[in-house]
Amino acid sequence: MSAGVGVIGCGYWGRNLVRVFHEVGVLAAVCDTDPKIADQFARKYSVPALDLDGILSDNSINAVAIAAPASQHAELTSHALSAGKDVFVEKPIALQTTDAEELIAVAAKQDRVLMVGHLLQYHPAFLKLQELVVEGRLGRIQYIYSHRLNLGKIRREESVFWSFAPHDISMILRLTGEMPTSVSANGASYLHTVIADITNTYMSFPSGVNAHIFVSWLHPYKEQKLVIVGSDGMAVFDDTRGWDDKLQYYAHRVGWRDGAPELKRVDAEPIGIEEAEPLKLECEHFIQCVSSRSVPRTNGEEGLGVLRILEAADRSLYDEQRKTIVSPGVKMRTATATLGNDSQGLFHQVRVPDAGEPSAAFPGVFVHESSYIDSGCVIGPGTKIWHFSHILEGSRIGADCTIGQNVMIGPGVTIEDRCKIQNNVSIYQGVTLKEGVFCGPSCVFTNVINPRAEIGRKDEFRDTLVGKGASIGANATIVCGNQLGEYSFVAAGAVVTRDVPAYALVAGVPARRIGWMSPAGERLGESMVCPRTGKRFEERNGILMEIPVS
Repeated sequence: MSAGVGVIGCGYWGRNLVRVFHEVGVLAAVCDTDPKIADQFARKYSVPALDLDGILSDNSINAVAIAAPASQHAELTSHALSAGKDVFVEKPIALQTTDAEELIAVAAKQDRVLMVGHLLQYHPAFLKLQELVVEGRLGRIQYIYSHRLNLGKIRREESVFWSFAPHDISMILRLTGEMPTSVSANGASYLHTVIADITNTYMSFPSGVNAHIFVSWLHPYKEQKLVIVGSDGMAVFDDTRGWDDKLQYYAHRVGWRDGAPELKRVDAEPIGIEEAEPLKLECEHFIQCVSSRSVPRTNGEEGLGVLRILEAADRSLYDEQRKTIVSPGVKMRTATATLGNDSQGLFHQVRVPDAGEPSAAFPGVFVHESSYIDSGCVIGPGTKIWHFSHILEGSRIGADCTIGQNVMIGPGVTIEDRCKIQNNVSIYQGVTLKEGVFCGPSCVFTNVINPRAEIGRKDEFRDTLVGKGASIGANATIVCGNQLGEYSFVAAGAVVTRDVPAYALVAGVPARRIGWMSPAGERLGESMVCPRTGKRFEERNGILMEIPVS
């Protein structure tokens, strides 16, 4: 099906959509609240100027592009979807997540394409940057920051964060492949009592990645820069530079010699990209999705994810606690208590006095009276923390987790939803547990390869990532710097000294793969069929894959 596109809104940005859809040969009509503006573009591009009802009732127009003020996005998109039109709507998809969720539901019910205009996801430089990440040239992503600064365009109906930051949020979510567990923001208003003119926003992700977005429309010069720092290299996407220099790769590395960091600097390597107009690529992608009935790269769910972060950052700007939880399953906002200091100012702790009662500082969380939680921690509802445990500063624990007796977590550890940690386990800085991880009694995590009591080596900590649904047996040891794949299974007493593939069953000292495990926790025999679920698996080149049921 070829697309006939009607553009709703011919203002500051809509006129660009009108031009591009005309250039690609699908512009069918234009619409604007100002009839004179609509007539001007209608004459220029030889298409009819219609009102909204005219566009939505015209059967020759099977798709619309909406570039109206953000406050009208949800209503216009809902009308268009209900009229059977495929919809491209500029960012943000809506101003409230409930509206966005409703739009996604309407699009699914009507079997319509819903795409959000996150333009930079279609920029050739960003597409190439994503390739570098996927190929592993940067190694493990550690942190990302973006600057989007300019003198103007100043808006009165939305803050600079809502105006500038959605593009950067969208790119960061694409690169990390996950939603953040927390968002905090601060900003300042100089031209208006409420509307922020500059903001700084910080995001923490379950994998350990941290991201920072700085936006301002009161800046002496234009800057549009995205920087990614990885364990094996760094990259800079600078959209203000020429095409030959928009994307630069730095193979900088930090090594260690005699316990001291050693920096290896490398000259920047320009990454070749093919020059193309991002807006044209974006519009062509929409047309292709309409014609092929495929899911857009920036679909409604992607737009909803960006909106959740916009809302969380907005709340944080006016929240004295400066932090709001956005991760699915962790629906509470933090309520960090005002805590006293000890005589030396070293400890900031809260102790829950009454056994069996939910924590006042963490609604919906049970903390035994013998346990301690330091300041700056985030704990999701439904989690239970039992006797003599200690959660150190800055740790994040998801919803519905069980923390056994004599467990130490942190500082700065991330544990996702529905994890179970048995007695006598210490989870040190640098460890991340994805959702549904099981840690058996007295299992051990390290964070330094070669510790000595007399030599401080905190700057040598290595990260450990335990994948979704993995199980670690009693008294097993996980040496730092390794990853345990999803649903892997470490036998009791094993010592893991290398990465463990997903679904692998490992045992021994050092641990070796001795078989495969299903997600249901059953060892797979020669038939490679899970006896509990009946699902069939196949090993291909050392990787276990589920065989879809035909």
